[in-house]
Amino acid sequence: MNTDIFAAHESNVRRYGRSFPTVFTKALGATIQDEAGKSYIDFLVGSGALNYGHNNPSILTPAIEYLAGANILLSLDMYTVAKREFIEVFVDSILKPRGLSYKLQFPGPTGTNANEAALALARKYTGRSSVMAFTNSFHGMSLGSLAASGSASTRKLGGVPRHDVVRVPYDGYPNQAFDSASYIDYVLGDSGSGIEKPAAIILETIQAEGGMNTASATWLREIHRICRKHGVVLIVDDIQAGAGRTGEFFSFEFVKIEPDIVCLSKSLSGSGNPLSMVLIRPDMDVWSPGEHSGTFRGNNLAFVTAEAMCKMWSDRRFTAGVERLACKLQGYLDRLAANVPQCIEEKRGRGLMAGLKCRSQVDIGRLHDIAFENGLLIESSGPNRDVIKILPPITITDHELDRGITILNHALQEQANGNCPSI
Repeated sequence: MNTDIFAAHESNVRRYGRSFPTVFTKALGATIQDEAGKSYIDFLVGSGALNYGHNNPSILTPAIEYLAGANILLSLDMYTVAKREFIEVFVDSILKPRGLSYKLQFPGPTGTNANEAALALARKYTGRSSVMAFTNSFHGMSLGSLAASGSASTRKLGGVPRHDVVRVPYDGYPNQAFDSASYIDYVLGDSGSGIEKPAAIILETIQAEGGMNTASATWLREIHRICRKHGVVLIVDDIQAGAGRTGEFFSFEFVKIEPDIVCLSKSLSGSGNPLSMVLIRPDMDVWSPGEHSGTFRGNNLAFVTAEAMCKMWSDRRFTAGVERLACKLQGYLDRLAANVPQCIEEKRGRGLMAGLKCRSQVDIGRLHDIAFENGLLIESSGPNRDVIKILPPITITDHELDRGITILNHALQEQANGNCPSI
């Protein structure tokens, strides 16, 4: 493979090209191909931006028709047919069936744009400046999002001090014996704690970059109750865990709570086209016209593909298939963890957003390389990069899932220097 052009001209900051040293050409579903014709099962899917697989025909067909029709592509926040139809379908197919009512804000095209808008709105609405954020969190690469993120190396980016963020323990941090929700409730109600009431608490229900740490239903309900009790805005960053990744459209559905603000991006368009959205409790929509802006908030091609994606959630056969695949993946991972306890410490995650915590960084590096050599794309996460992230498309075929798990099993067994028992 000729990769010289990338080494010669692309910035040193590139990461995934180093992890997967080949040149990719085509992809369909969960299978991606390089220019030598080798196929790989994709358990990375654009770091969760392609939940519906590569080039899903149900999503791309209307996009192709839209492109062929000389239709509007960029519209700022002007009204267009594509935007109207997306809003109608999102409300009818996603919000109403779940009993949810939100105003929709389209900020810039990325997840960090959504989080920045959410944090700014919470501060404007409450008149307070600080935000509570959690250990091992990740919310994006712009300054406000970086400040709310937990990783020390991430927070150092940009060389600017990060202010107005109070770091608190996530569920299970530092261990299951510590009740972090009760701690938060106590310090917010104690005038001697030295912690001022924040504008918002921002959280991920599953901390993907933080190591696939998964909040329990009990803890999430408590945080929701605490926010209501103390008049704090609850922001759920559903950028990676949302849009179907956990088996339901929103990652917080299983808890039956209604956050004040929800941030969506990554797989919102269903196609890899950049699109983000902030869902706002109606009484909190206190923006003045034009107060928050962004040139690329009117990506009409993304509206078209997002509309097609949302329609899929009205098809019971589709949702039943996602539920079945989630159960199948979780069963596979239970058996993998049981087969190689010398390599795997525990399974993490929920639904089709899963992880395997390795016992050492040495294990994860070798596992990654063996998997890639045998045709599987995976990545790691966590503060020590020792958690295998497993993000297959939620539309993956049984054949693709079986093949990907077989390759992962082989890599684990080779790392453990054992035979490869059936999974």
